[in-house]
Amino acid sequence: MDQKKTVFHYLAQVLIVFGFAMLVLNIFCLIFGNSAKDFSSMFALGDQGVPAGIAFQFLLVSALTIGLRLIFFTDILIKKMPVWIRTVCMLICVVILITAFIIAFSWFPVGMWQPWAMFFVCFGVSFLGSCFVMAVKEKTENRQMEQALRRLQEQEERRNA
Repeated sequence: MDQKKTVFHYLAQVLIVFGFAMLVLNIFCLIFGNSAKDFSSMFALGDQGVPAGIAFQFLLVSALTIGLRLIFFTDILIKKMPVWIRTVCMLICVVILITAFIIAFSWFPVGMWQPWAMFFVCFGVSFLGSCFVMAVKEKTENRQMEQALRRLQEQEERRNA
């Protein structure tokens, strides 16, 4: 019962990812911004928010991430691949993508281990959080489908009785 996806569906997904990223980044700006002002271009405005250039870079990362999702989780390019392999491949591609942006736009000093550790911790927490949300969503959808099937079977039994 899949609905046909339009460009607006994918645009909405991009904006959801972007909005979440901006929310988290602005919270980090409020907490760490002044102390990281000279340390990272992301915190150049201190606790005043995210610079416009960084926001547009995050918008591009969001669009590319949804593009990767489209590639790995639809059958447009990849026809037969188990979901867990698709997930691992997408995760690897997203980490490479974000790493390229970190290096290209000097989001933080590349030679220091602390920012990388924080990046991977934040990425891991975000990934686990999204997995949890998707599992709850899938469980809810399955429960709704089971209830609908049960109602349909009951109606069929009444009709045949």
